[in-house]
Amino acid sequence: MVQTIADFEHQDLPISLAILVDNSGSMGTKRQAVNASAIELVNASNREDETVIVNFADEAYQDTGLTSSMSELQQGLSHIGSRGGTALYDALIVSADYLKTAAKHSKQVILIITDGEDNASGNSLEEAVQRIQDLQGPVVYSIGLLFDDTGSRGEVHKAKRALQRLSDETGGTAYFPKKLAQVDEIAKEVAGDIRSQYTIGYHSAKPASQGGYRTVHVDANVKGTERLTVKTRSGYFAKK
Repeated sequence: MVQTIADFEHQDLPISLAILVDNSGSMGTKRQAVNASAIELVNASNREDETVIVNFADEAYQDTGLTSSMSELQQGLSHIGSRGGTALYDALIVSADYLKTAAKHSKQVILIITDGEDNASGNSLEEAVQRIQDLQGPVVYSIGLLFDDTGSRGEVHKAKRALQRLSDETGGTAYFPKKLAQVDEIAKEVAGDIRSQYTIGYHSAKPASQGGYRTVHVDANVKGTERLTVKTRSGYFAKK
């Protein structure tokens, strides 16, 4: 059903950002480059942004609070254990819940950097997606470092599919670089994307009392241009 737009704006609004970095055993040789790229992203972001660092292996470890201090963020990224498994979905849910309660900005983003599939979470991919949608939560960007021999073809495919879904369902983008050196440019692209988003508001013609999941689809048409591609969350759960 076509909806009537009530609000439309483009502003470089500050965000609350959670950077989730895989700290499992296979990440040992990648962490130095990943950490530098994470700092580059923060440097390219709005100065009023606040960021939390979450390292995850078998469990999620919140190594900073939400902060704008570069030294605190660098210290949080320096906690490299590179051990154990990959509890990505658990870390994602913990981080989304934390942003919901602690963030001072309504615009929230999670960036995931990982090199493999989840093999240690108590929660499933479906539960992670459901939790973020239920919170009407953060946009998820993913960087999958799936270019070496850290897993079988099936494991790599499963990891890629999971990261793609997490980003697609929340309005973010999933990136799959061919080599580690590309992560720095991706981080800059993510920062630019975050700072150049549009906000569209509408009042659903379907009463909130009916609850349920509402699918969202946005088309953009500009005279004189070819078809434009729009990235947005796939939908939301209506609050009764």
